Amino acid sequence: MLLIFPPAAKACEPPAGIAKLAGALKAHHLPCTLLDANLEGQLFLLQQKLVASDTWTRRAVKHSLTNLAALKDPRTYRSPDRYSRAVRDVNRVLEAAARPYHAVLGLADFHHEKLSPVRSADLLAAAEHPEQNLFYRYFSKRLREILTLGTGIEKERIQRVGFSLNYLSQALCTFAMIGYLRKEFPGLSVVLGGGLVSSWVKRPGWADPFNGLVDHIIAGPGESALLDLLGVPGDQQIRAMPDYGALPTHEYLSPGFILPYSASSGCYWNRCSFCPETAEGNPYFPVPVQRVLSDLESLTLQTRPVLIHLLDNAVSPALMGALAEKPPGVPWYGFARISKELTDLEFCRALKRSGCVVLKLGLESGDQTVLDRLQKGIDLAMASQVLLNLQKAGIATYVYLLFGTPAETVVEARKTLAFVAQHAAAITFLNLAIFNMPLCGEQAGEYGTGQFYEGDLSLYTGFKHPAGWDRKLVRQFLENEFKRHRAVAAILKHDPPLFTSNHAAFFDFP
Repeated sequence: MLLIFPPAAKACEPPAGIAKLAGALKAHHLPCTLLDANLEGQLFLLQQKLVASDTWTRRAVKHSLTNLAALKDPRTYRSPDRYSRAVRDVNRVLEAAARPYHAVLGLADFHHEKLSPVRSADLLAAAEHPEQNLFYRYFSKRLREILTLGTGIEKERIQRVGFSLNYLSQALCTFAMIGYLRKEFPGLSVVLGGGLVSSWVKRPGWADPFNGLVDHIIAGPGESALLDLLGVPGDQQIRAMPDYGALPTHEYLSPGFILPYSASSGCYWNRCSFCPETAEGNPYFPVPVQRVLSDLESLTLQTRPVLIHLLDNAVSPALMGALAEKPPGVPWYGFARISKELTDLEFCRALKRSGCVVLKLGLESGDQTVLDRLQKGIDLAMASQVLLNLQKAGIATYVYLLFGTPAETVVEARKTLAFVAQHAAAITFLNLAIFNMPLCGEQAGEYGTGQFYEGDLSLYTGFKHPAGWDRKLVRQFLENEFKRHRAVAAILKHDPPLFTSNHAAFFDFP
């Protein structure tokens, strides 16, 4: 089987999804080939000859290979200005490569000027005309190589091709690749899964629009369903570690190999209003803590990472405690809830000794009433103590804020600004987001729904804010007031452009 991670997404670490599937298949002696078409496709475009029409693009094209090397060099991260120039120049080359295809491509995103990833008709059109996709020259040659130029054994064993579709930015390219395979290799079976596909299947009134193009759609964690498809019954399935061995571990755009690892699926809190995890009814399944420690020990020996990225929606207190007692021997970071455990300074210092370099914290608001209405389970006094403890322990914080929820007006948003300003010394990075109403959430109908994205695959719906604080007003507040505050502006200057939290751990800001 061939497992593909399609363009376009951040290419700074290997795709964890197909690595997990590969581990499950190999544990049952089922051969598979992995293709990170996202990384390979971007590198392919960056190495093409481009005719530049302006000075910036000409400079970026000329120094493309130098800038790629800089992103893999730890010394680059000691100079935020040098890092920023390298990132923006590489991004500029990708933008220039995409322009003739009516597309906008960067290191962190992809969209098309005419086709939308939330319209099934547009995805089918991308499949009908794969040659119009900007990655066509890459994937048409690469897929043909894998499927026809390998050994006889490889030709026999690749009977199915699976796509891991996780982000909207990957959807059009995924369907272009599927369309190519359907035309050139009609006997192959096509399997489609991943986070975005799982969310589509859970939309109200889902009716598979890809029947006839895609043979099998898998929703949710894919290992068990894929093994079922390949004839391994549930009672014979065993859990296996991810397998990154077949991926180009030294080609990613980071200063060393980043090891992604999921210690759970879902969220152990799972009560927040308007959260997609809650809206979609995704259950929480943790990997036993001792198994996590064992996996990390084995994977670090195999891959020699410079950083572990814990992918959980929130790393559980039990796992944090276990990591503090048995450090993985490699720096690590991930999302964590603001919890009572982190109000213990010695616990935070133990996390630091274990290798914790950054914790991402979903604070969302600096107003207690808003937090209570969102059922965040966060007390602002506790949040204040947690931020101060992490600062004292030397752990950087990446604080996530959410504006424009039905519970918030500009009055409460200004309280968030005041909270951030008061704790600016303890906040290393900030992520500012504007609220989207999940289409399948119980609360969607309470606020008057309307069109959000024009498309039958949209995961969000428009809503009427009860206080009239709409998205336009929220944007104006963020741009004209929040971001211009001196304390906030100083924090935002730290944010690694485009790669954001994926590269934050490599900067020495605490």
